[in-house]
Amino acid sequence: MKGFLDNTILWNEAAKTGAFLGAVSVGCLTLKELAAASGSSFLVQAAAILLWVAEFLGCILLMKNAMLRLRDKYEGVKMADTFTLGRRSALLSGLLLASAQVLFLLQAPESEMTALADQIAQAMPAGVDRDTVDRALDKLPVGMFIFQWIYCFLYGTVLSSILSRYIFLQKLFGGTFPPQGMDTPDEQ
Repeated sequence: MKGFLDNTILWNEAAKTGAFLGAVSVGCLTLKELAAASGSSFLVQAAAILLWVAEFLGCILLMKNAMLRLRDKYEGVKMADTFTLGRRSALLSGLLLASAQVLFLLQAPESEMTALADQIAQAMPAGVDRDTVDRALDKLPVGMFIFQWIYCFLYGTVLSSILSRYIFLQKLFGGTFPPQGMDTPDEQ
């Protein structure tokens, strides 16, 4: 017997989904950081590309499965409910990923941060001094946190919008979309 969906249950489901999506993203970030610690530029680039693809596709599939699970587990789930689940999950998973990125940044060795400040100072116009660059780098963790959290939320919102419509259409046409046996304009 299916239960009925209310706002509390929707937040609980979103928290579980967000925690899982966040854990997957943090795991990929950790593997990228481990590859970067190896020092091999080929390994770093290869790992970054492979892990980005795995994270990108994995998050899409995990979000779709969470929405399908919500639809099948509760009575009267609408397209708006699956969209809300995805959006809330993105908000929570983005919080986890942004926090992890800032922790990695804060644990970076002083020598790496000094080298980064030197590179930025050299690339800037002649009027910018090293103190200005150092003050900007002091604000980097907060800026990175806000940017990453907003990015994850926007990505998750767009993904939720697309997937919720797909799942609704799948339910509307009896589990398959497009409907099988239906003539398309090319076949007529």
